[in-house]
Amino acid sequence: MAAQAHQTVLLQEAVAALNITASGCYVDGTFGRGGHSQLIMQALGPEGCLLAIDKDLAAIESGHHLFANDSRFLIEQGSFAMLRQLTDRHHLTGKVDGLLLDLGVSSPQLDSAERGFSFMHDGPLDMRMDTTSGMSAAEWLTQAEEREIAQVLKTYGEERFAKRIARAIVAARQEAAIETTGQLAAIIAQANPVKEPGRNPATRSFQAIRIFINRELDDLRDCLDQVLQVLAPGGRLAVISFHSLEDRIVKRFMRDHARGDDFPAGVPVTQDQLQPRLKLMGKAIRPSASEIDLNPRARSAVLRIAERPL
Repeated sequence: MAAQAHQTVLLQEAVAALNITASGCYVDGTFGRGGHSQLIMQALGPEGCLLAIDKDLAAIESGHHLFANDSRFLIEQGSFAMLRQLTDRHHLTGKVDGLLLDLGVSSPQLDSAERGFSFMHDGPLDMRMDTTSGMSAAEWLTQAEEREIAQVLKTYGEERFAKRIARAIVAARQEAAIETTGQLAAIIAQANPVKEPGRNPATRSFQAIRIFINRELDDLRDCLDQVLQVLAPGGRLAVISFHSLEDRIVKRFMRDHARGDDFPAGVPVTQDQLQPRLKLMGKAIRPSASEIDLNPRARSAVLRIAERPL
């Protein structure tokens, strides 16, 4: 099957959310194949700058190719959990006018069989966004205890048959090493007693293992903890989430910082006295029906926007 061309989700909406000024400095924490970054760069003048970050070496290569001779563009390989470290390196801490995070896995990663993200294409069971470090999914499944596998499937995939699937994985690996996505998908399908129309039985388990292997939720929390140090006054945070676990973290972070300081119940305080650290910018934005028709992978996307007060 030919790889699907990458389609950037909520492209116009996410870049508009950053409220870009020509001389501003911005961070694209998930460069991917540069869809959002290209639109940001178009809006920048000679004094503006964009720092792009991505774990994936293929994404870094794409960035070097797209903006090879543009001094306004900086790109770093790593996780957005390194946000403060990278803004310190480029003297941007406290000066960032907008930070964009487009969470999850990109279409090129999903559609590349050798990356091992998808049960749709048989390939090596890797699942690492950064293939230069860390443990692959195959390596983890070789040594993880049944209880740990079940916990990962339940916590990160909200898989109701987590224990049953974990038991099947442990039994299968005693017969032969689980080294390909096809092997794992077949084990999960056989262990899953309920077939949902329109959903592959491996969907939740693959999602869970990918999130765990790449520390996706931990990295998100670590990044958000640095946002207030990095953003300039008036700077925007825009986050696109693709499933409820991510969105819950983002929503809670924005809500708590928009609420401000905690005071005992009944103490009369004004909004200013609460010292809110973020201001919510409208309601969550979801893709239009026409975007979902063009790109079904966009259907679960949610964009949330907040601004650091002046």
